Amino acid sequence: MTLRITKRFEFSASHQLSGLAEGHQCARLHGHNYVVELELSATVDSLTPTGFVRDYGELSPFKTWIDKTVDHQHLNDIVKGNPTAENLAIWLYEQWSGNFPELSAVRVSETPKTWAEYCP
Repeated sequence: MTLRITKRFEFSASHQLSGLAEGHQCARLHGHNYVVELELSATVDSLTPTGFVRDYGELSPFKTWIDKTVDHQHLNDIVKGNPTAENLAIWLYEQWSGNFPELSAVRVSETPKTWAEYCP
């Protein structure tokens, strides 16, 4: 049996996507109020002695990093390649999976109606 926990984080940033058709709205410089969700998973047998997948408080370094690294920044200057929601999800997973071995998925939302999810 697998248990999953999720914590939500938010930041605001700009980006400009390349390789799109002329006139595509995302080809113009624009910004989003991003929502990022980290999902961590563990089997029942591998929970901490207190019964956690991981204590939510241990995710606070991620919030500090988000605030310093991407909040109110231009993502094209930070993320290699096109900073789509999909590529952001992959990039965030790659940046943080070493810190959180239980990390099983990263979700990135640019708008309340759209999500990209990376589940390696």
